[in-house]
Amino acid sequence: MDLFLTILQFVLAFGLLVFVHELGHFLVSKALGIEVEEFGFGYPPRLVKLFTWKGTDVTLNWIPFGGFVRPKGETEEGVEGGMLSAPAWKRLLILLAGATFNFITGIIILIIMFNAVGTADTSRVLVSEVIQGSPAQQADLRAGDLITSIAGTPITSMETLQNLIKANLGKEISIGISRDGQTLTTTATPRVNPPAGQGALGISLTNPLEPLPFFPSVGRAFETFGMQVQQTLMLPVNLIRGVINPSDARVVGIKGIFDIFSNASQMDQTSTIATATPLPIYRLSVISMLSIALGITNLLPIPALDGGQIVLLLPELFFKKRIPQNVVNAINSVFFFLLIALMIYITVQDFVNPVLQP
Repeated sequence: MDLFLTILQFVLAFGLLVFVHELGHFLVSKALGIEVEEFGFGYPPRLVKLFTWKGTDVTLNWIPFGGFVRPKGETEEGVEGGMLSAPAWKRLLILLAGATFNFITGIIILIIMFNAVGTADTSRVLVSEVIQGSPAQQADLRAGDLITSIAGTPITSMETLQNLIKANLGKEISIGISRDGQTLTTTATPRVNPPAGQGALGISLTNPLEPLPFFPSVGRAFETFGMQVQQTLMLPVNLIRGVINPSDARVVGIKGIFDIFSNASQMDQTSTIATATPLPIYRLSVISMLSIALGITNLLPIPALDGGQIVLLLPELFFKKRIPQNVVNAINSVFFFLLIALMIYITVQDFVNPVLQP
């Protein structure tokens, strides 16, 4: 039952992001006077025509992922009121609209998250889990404790705590903690050779969250958006430099995205931070990241994507020389099938080498 609900949530979330992308194309087309023949919920084949709005058939289709827009004269020149009859600058704005709506959606979700949940206070360190039988358990450390000092040294960051632990392996140390408003002190001996994955004390650590007012949340959301865009654009450079392991930077498909979403769903149910708020923060984080990534991907200079169409539009924008439409259609067709082949390969890799980190 849990798996079914996770699949349903994923289908709705992913479909909503695709729908938002197409909604951007639709609204900007309408605003610029480009006629739109059909706006579809889901993908064909058509199930039913719902209604007609200002000359646009609004339809419901069988494949429940997102939607699509079919502007008039999208592939044929000389159609009155059609897309290819519009000036190049109008077509540029329409092509940019889908990714822009995805960016806006991702930023709005980030604002909601930061405003409702807060942001990490990196100057404080919180115990999120204590492993059974570990020195931390023997010292009566508990999930939710704030570690305030190690061996008399105040803790001002995660790095400070880790360095102090490493410097005192095998030695008994005092640990200052704050629990339910009380200041306590205990002692423990960090292990020199701890079991794999447990660490010297046997605890998992995180930073506590501090509330953010609305306007700081907006600033933090745009900062996070900028960081994701920068990391994505710098990915090829970092791969060449060897900063990123190729296995950590491979592209994932629908199955891989679902694995990440499913893992985030589990974290929303088990994480001490997530369960303290009614919002599914890990799933929202994935949806926001996915929305921004969808916008970036669509702007890549690959024919059959919006970015590729923009590249093919550049000669007309700058030199008033339009590439013949039959050439454009042929290029788009070739790259469409290449993209399908690439997606099949990526999907196979999702099964062979799944990626689970949200």
